[in-house]
Amino acid sequence: MNKSALRSVRITGGFWGKRLEMNARKAIFYQWQQLERTRCIDNFRIAAGQIEGFREGMFFADSDAYKWLDAAARILSAGPDPLLERQVDAFIALLEAAQTDDGYLYTYNQILFPGQLWVNLQLEHELYCLGHLIEAGVAHYAATGETRLLNLVRRSADLLVRDFMDAAPDKTDGHEEIEIALIRLYRVTGDASYLELARRWLERRGRIRGYPLLLLPQLISTARRMRSVSGRRKLYVSQHPEHAGFHLPAHNTPKVPRLTWLRLIYDLLSGKNFQQNAPLRRQVVAVGHAVRFTYLETAAAMLCRETNDADLLSVLERAWDHMVTRHMYVTGGLGSLPLIEGFGHDYELDPEVAYAETCAAIGSLFWNHEMALLTGRPRYDDLFEWQLYNAAGVGIGIDGCSYFYNNPLACRGGISRAPWFLVPCCPSNLSRTWAALGQYAYRADADEIHLSQYVTSAIELDWGRLEVDSGLPWSGDVRLSFDLSTARLATLDLRLPAWSGAFELHLNGSPLQPDSVTDVASVPATACGFAPHAARVAAIRRVWQPGDVLDLTLDMPIRLHRQHEKVRGCGGMDALSRGPLVYCLESVDNQLDLFSVVVERDSFKPVYDESLLGGAWKIEGRRADGTKLIFIPYMLWGNRGPSQMTVFFKTG
Repeated sequence: MNKSALRSVRITGGFWGKRLEMNARKAIFYQWQQLERTRCIDNFRIAAGQIEGFREGMFFADSDAYKWLDAAARILSAGPDPLLERQVDAFIALLEAAQTDDGYLYTYNQILFPGQLWVNLQLEHELYCLGHLIEAGVAHYAATGETRLLNLVRRSADLLVRDFMDAAPDKTDGHEEIEIALIRLYRVTGDASYLELARRWLERRGRIRGYPLLLLPQLISTARRMRSVSGRRKLYVSQHPEHAGFHLPAHNTPKVPRLTWLRLIYDLLSGKNFQQNAPLRRQVVAVGHAVRFTYLETAAAMLCRETNDADLLSVLERAWDHMVTRHMYVTGGLGSLPLIEGFGHDYELDPEVAYAETCAAIGSLFWNHEMALLTGRPRYDDLFEWQLYNAAGVGIGIDGCSYFYNNPLACRGGISRAPWFLVPCCPSNLSRTWAALGQYAYRADADEIHLSQYVTSAIELDWGRLEVDSGLPWSGDVRLSFDLSTARLATLDLRLPAWSGAFELHLNGSPLQPDSVTDVASVPATACGFAPHAARVAAIRRVWQPGDVLDLTLDMPIRLHRQHEKVRGCGGMDALSRGPLVYCLESVDNQLDLFSVVVERDSFKPVYDESLLGGAWKIEGRRADGTKLIFIPYMLWGNRGPSQMTVFFKTG
């Protein structure tokens, strides 16, 4: 690919403009308050010797602060915010004070087990935490051009190179993330040792002989260390009664099927939960912890881009196809089993026990983006869009201060949005992804620009400015305005989503036919009834004139997605979508038994409701007896207090 002609993208309004404004003005500050309230930030102050106290939170709590820093840096790339800048600078200074001279930074060990490094790598997330620190450093450098945090994370990365470059396979991490971070760091520094370490870590996975013999001692050691911490905390509280009133938030409470504990034990000891069950190039089936799996695949796709490895690309494509056709919910949610927090058997997609963690959807966004860059195939951008709105978008409330961790597709009660979690990995992960949306929306070469996502935005190119006004997700109207200093010959690639039907193009008010539209050879059957494989690309190559206006109109039919008969709990039932949004029935709008509803197939009608959750399109339907039903976007459910909900229903 030629050198990119894309200089910058700025989200300027529309659906995503409002949400990014909420993210930058409210959510990011709320998240910092929660990190302070739960004493996550105090852990760094203790490690730096600035205050006394007892370390609180999970052993991997550092990563939540690093993801916040990553999100804050990406938000600052969109424009100045003095308050946020001061918070970021103060936190960087705190990290500098907490980091050891050799580059190590992991408060769990530094405070509670000083002198211990790289302990229980399969379980205790040292490398995962450092990965998120490195990603924050890369994001901050990209946003500000300052090298202060970049230099800090390079010290950590250099420590990893020294300690792990020639290590054995048992020194791989249990929760993939560091590999993504090192490749990102390589891309901004050009230091090939970071890329090489990431490659070695990826290729070493699944090569540990006698994996249970490695894991069992680590499980015992981790449990002993956690018991030690618990006992020491009790002693500390007895000596410091002012600390007794402090409590961390509750964990999320998913519905857990019988025997899941036994399956978790098998997943752990077999290595599947950590994707240690087989080498990378034999990982063609989605297994184990869903976040770990998508992070592994993302890193592998990033490596593939750097090395042009055709064999590895084939493995990635097979793994993606298998996941999408047999292990994905209709929302794009991933991970059907709680406790395992990951994949079950083929077609094991029970909607009530769906874990579908927000972070797993985010990991899939990363993977899809890398696959789109690798191949140019629209199916990957299509799934990115579908998951962005549904599987990931549901994770944050419209107030910016309430969250879902796991995302079932049917709820009989007992699940509500929470202000924070014991493991708050999703909120800042979502914030950093939203803040980088412009980076995912477009890609360009010297004479070609590809619209991956239709987002209201201003795109600065080497050859001019392109303004995009998008009606998505509510309407399929997209207008592109060319603000050029001179005429330019270039190809414009427009993704035609799988959810759309017919499309129309008008240039300066006159009908226009694209030069080509990609063919779709075949669309596979999927467990969930949605197949991004049907997406296409319309290419327009012409001399674009200053002032040109191109209008794209995407048809937005209401679609029914039939669930495969093998799917427990909803097999043979339908789900409803319009445009890129999946819809659901919520008890707030429907005072009836949601789980026995039979809807007349031809009764669906889209209706705009200004009073619905800030203004949204709902879909009205009816039962055979004439009872009206109201479907709302799945991503918006749970914003009006406790309720029941279902995505699935029968049609008659």
